[in-house]
Order: sequence, then structure tokens, then C-alpha cells
Amino acid sequence: MISKKTKYAINALVHLAKRKDEGPIIIAEIAKAENIPQKFLEAILLDLKKAGILASKKGKAGGYYLLKAPEDVNMADVMRLFDGPIALLPCVTYMYYERCEECKDEETCGIRDVFLEVRNKTVSMLKKSTLLEIIRREGKQKRPENED
Repeated sequence: MISKKTKYAINALVHLAKRKDEGPIIIAEIAKAENIPQKFLEAILLDLKKAGILASKKGKAGGYYLLKAPEDVNMADVMRLFDGPIALLPCVTYMYYERCEECKDEETCGIRDVFLEVRNKTVSMLKKSTLLEIIRREGKQKRPENED
């Protein structure tokens, strides 16, 4: 499962993506709208800013805003930022590789092969899952179903 921190980050990013044309949004407004504790959100937004996903503006008209386009922010990057590796085994991670202690031969390991496939498919799906895609899906769910 993803951490609460990652879930809050995604909620905040979706909120900012939906309002990207409105300029900077203050933390208190995001926290209230998304039901995220403000102090926790401050740390999350700072991490997203350091990662180059968000920017901030100080002063009266200040707040946070997306630095990247919604179609350029994918869930794989967000999850790795807050939760680390996506893979279920250390020997199949992309950015955090470690050889398994008990491994005899990585090249012929069937367990590694299965979990590498799981990792690759998961990462592929998460990379396609952008803020724009999430917003599109929310829009589809709000429309009433066509009745025949």
C-alpha cells in the first residue's frame, strides 16, 4: 500500500492541477479542501517543490502552483519520491537495486523473473497515470451513465 504521505501528495497535486490556471493556491486552502493536516501538507509540498514538481510564491498572492504540466506529472515519480522503490524485491528495483542475500544466480532466478515482470508492468501503468489522466477519470465518473 502507498503511504498516507504519498496519498496526500497525490490529492494535493490533483487539487493544484485542477486549479492550474488560477495562480498560486495557499496551503490552508489545499489542506481544507483535501482534508489534509496543514503541518503535514507543508512538508509534503516542500518535498514536491525540491523535486521540481511545484513552485511557490511568497506574499499576499502567494502559495503553491504546478511547475510541470499535469500530463508530465506521473504517479511513478510521486510514489518513488515519498515511498522509495516500487518493486517488491530489492533485486528488481530501478533506482534502489540490491542483490538478494540468499540469491544463487540472478540470471536464472525464476522468482526474480516473475517479480521483474510485475515491477515493469506496475511502473508502466504508474507512468501512464498522470495528473491529467486522474482528472479525466474523475470527470468520467461524475457523468451519469447512458441508459439504453
